[in-house]
Amino acid sequence: MPLTAGIVTALVGFTSSFAVVLAGLRAVGASDAQAASGLLALTLSFGVGILWLSWRSKAPVTLAWSTPGAALLAGAGTPDGGWPAAVGAFLTAGVLIALTGLLPPLGRLMAKIPTALAQAMLAGVLLPLCVAPFKALGSAPLLVAPVILCWLVMMKLAPRWSVPASLAVALAVIGLHIALNGGSVPADRLLPELHWTTPEFSLPAVAGLALPLFIVTMASQNIPGVAVLKSFGYAAPWKPSMLVTGAGTVLGAPFGGHAINLAALSAALAAGEEAGTDRARRWIAAFTSGLAYLVLAAFSAALVTVVAMAPQGLLEAVAGLALLGTMASAIASALAVAEERIGASVTFLLAVSGLSIAGIGAAFWALLAGIVVRWVLKDRSTAERP
Repeated sequence: MPLTAGIVTALVGFTSSFAVVLAGLRAVGASDAQAASGLLALTLSFGVGILWLSWRSKAPVTLAWSTPGAALLAGAGTPDGGWPAAVGAFLTAGVLIALTGLLPPLGRLMAKIPTALAQAMLAGVLLPLCVAPFKALGSAPLLVAPVILCWLVMMKLAPRWSVPASLAVALAVIGLHIALNGGSVPADRLLPELHWTTPEFSLPAVAGLALPLFIVTMASQNIPGVAVLKSFGYAAPWKPSMLVTGAGTVLGAPFGGHAINLAALSAALAAGEEAGTDRARRWIAAFTSGLAYLVLAAFSAALVTVVAMAPQGLLEAVAGLALLGTMASAIASALAVAEERIGASVTFLLAVSGLSIAGIGAAFWALLAGIVVRWVLKDRSTAERP
């Protein structure tokens, strides 16, 4: 049972969000080959990281790429300096993640960022992506409707497999599209290959990409990942996890990997009862998922090659469906506390606006504006108390 749970964890984790990762990497300037390299680097790095952490801790610790971080990239657009500047931002985010494990004060500073604002920023970043399936439905209904219909049916019957199933339908649609248009898949682009990009560093890329990527990854992946493990009675090895994911991000960045982190949603598959009744042996499920991810890495180039031949809007539709649940949770969390709603609303709207000042994207300004609004309103409410 742990072996089966581990394989399911990897399949669900990979297929449910790889479209988001590709959309994010392309949006910040990656070519198809560089995006394939990034997907490969991410899968290899967190696959190896899972093997190490689960074996050393004997706990079902699983890792993943930063899906919210990829969504952030998709909304940010290509930074000044292009793809090399984006790679520099990835590397900077990796250093910050590692420092969180090494320097407790940095972790405490992260904890002071209001959850409502971090979730509002994430929801604002996700909204344009989540609208994509319905925009595509208007422009290419015959191609997109089967994907959305499959997703809806599977959400009713087996929610965990809704996105993987819709991806399978999308791949079938792509295959049919290629066949009808007399195309063929280039055989020389099916094998995985890493492509090096020398990082470049700039203040706009660090402020507009690296910092929001770091914050979103910590707030939406690492901290929830710790909570998921705790809910099943396991203590996450915080310092080793931050060092491994930070180092993995740094090593993967020149090859196009944006960020890896503790798994959140898929973590429950390896830590729950699906992984067996013997809690002491559930780490085997996580270890197995690490091995399965290394196998899946071999298919990264083939997936990117096929997806690159997809009709316009189809990949974005799958990515949007994959993020609907995350966006709904982010909105609910952002608006849960009445006193936080104005600051969270300002953060959300600025993140959606796409505002860019001095080359720094909307995510940074959204969070900054939300903090200022929150501080002003909190100061006023405190002053009005008798």
